[in-house]
Amino acid sequence: MASNLRIGHGYDVHRLVEGRRCIIGGVDIPHSKGLLGHSDADVLAHALADAILGACRGGDIGKLFPDTDPAYAGADSLKLLAAVMEHARGLGYEFIDADCTIACQEPKIGPHREAMRENLARAIGCPVENIGVKATTTEKLGWEGEGEGIGAWSVCLLERCS
Repeated sequence: MASNLRIGHGYDVHRLVEGRRCIIGGVDIPHSKGLLGHSDADVLAHALADAILGACRGGDIGKLFPDTDPAYAGADSLKLLAAVMEHARGLGYEFIDADCTIACQEPKIGPHREAMRENLARAIGCPVENIGVKATTTEKLGWEGEGEGIGAWSVCLLERCS
């Protein structure tokens, strides 16, 4: 028996560099370094977009918004996330829930967590209680712990409505 529920998993990573803004979950976090990427490099929005695309079997964010296309240079990743959800709805899916994890030693995520949840929920068009965001420091282990970059994972649940 086929289920109308689909789970998706997304993962993204961006290098931390000087001279860039540090935008995570649509929040511009004051930090000495920012995330390097073709768009605004919002690692959290990208991971959630990939989870949604995975659930509706739509490939990954690079398929819809290739980093070779100058139209997406510096793009607002919350707008890309909204377009991904619109794409999923066009395929007959509705968003149910997501849980996201950010891995970084710095900057501290806690003070920005609720704003991130609100931004992601607004982009998707769902209640904020349907978006979970948490963080881990990796205890100074690996490239995240050494401050070389930030990683994010996301899982989401979609339901086929048509």
